[in-house]
Amino acid sequence: MLDDNHFMKEALRLAHLAYDAGEIPVGAVVVWGEKIIGRGYNQVEQLCDSTAHAEMLAITAACNTIGAKYLMEATLYVTLEPCLMCAGAAFWSKVGRIVFGASDVKNGYKRIAGTQNPFHPKASISYGILEQDCAQLMKDFFAARR
Repeated sequence: MLDDNHFMKEALRLAHLAYDAGEIPVGAVVVWGEKIIGRGYNQVEQLCDSTAHAEMLAITAACNTIGAKYLMEATLYVTLEPCLMCAGAAFWSKVGRIVFGASDVKNGYKRIAGTQNPFHPKASISYGILEQDCAQLMKDFFAARR
């Protein structure tokens, strides 16, 4: 049986693609059952689109894969705590479960939403999966640019 670590490793692989492309290294996958139905990594610079976050691209790909706008049975795995925009996308697509690796105290949803849950009320949230690996990739990215 595939677990959270397995799918977070795939999101982390995608984050490395973002890193290699000079993008902030965030990767995301959407899983339905044990099958990945959507993948994405940050492409903000490449697409000149401030909404081209990993989560947004993965959610769009997942919806296209299943031919529906709701992902109630799906899990979104993302290497970094979603921003408020991406939390909103997860809300509107009704993602059933959100799993993220590292927290983002500067731009994550918790900074703006505080104690309010920005996700769908039925969604469950888990965090800290491969947290050190996810956080280290971010640290390495920004250290290389200083």
